[in-house]
Amino acid sequence: MKQRYEMKEVVRKEIFHSWLQSYQGILYKIIRAYSSSPMDQDDLFQEIALQLWRSIPSFRSEAKASTWIYRVALNTAIAWQGKEKKHGKQESIDKVEHRIYHAKSANRDERLEWLYQEIAMLNKVDRSIALLLLDGFSYQEMSELIGITENNLAVKIHRIKKHLILKSEKYERHGV
Repeated sequence: MKQRYEMKEVVRKEIFHSWLQSYQGILYKIIRAYSSSPMDQDDLFQEIALQLWRSIPSFRSEAKASTWIYRVALNTAIAWQGKEKKHGKQESIDKVEHRIYHAKSANRDERLEWLYQEIAMLNKVDRSIALLLLDGFSYQEMSELIGITENNLAVKIHRIKKHLILKSEKYERHGV
């Protein structure tokens, strides 16, 4: 019996490490959108990794692994952010802007930093949709993950794009 348990644990570890390796881009995007400081990003990564580890036995391959991981990571990030806000640990917009300004000198793409900053200011649902859209999920996959109809999703995507386009025009004109 013990040998069988160890085998399951080995398989679980393999799945976990495979998921972290294969989907690190997804995790990184979610972490950046829901946390601001490097310390918070580390904390959120640890929380997401823990929830992924716990979720492995529940994964039945009915959905794609990427969809499952996105769902776990998004739900964890939203819950984590709520806990941080409740305890007053969230940074102010001024601190976020200051941190982003100083990060520019670290050879980062200024436009990408701007996009993540704008996505971080969206409400929870719109933020999730923007991240899913950036990762190329289909409307059907996104509607299942978010829990809204594809038509409602299409309207939200149109509004998000319109909002970001307007913001980008101001950014380009004023260097804001």
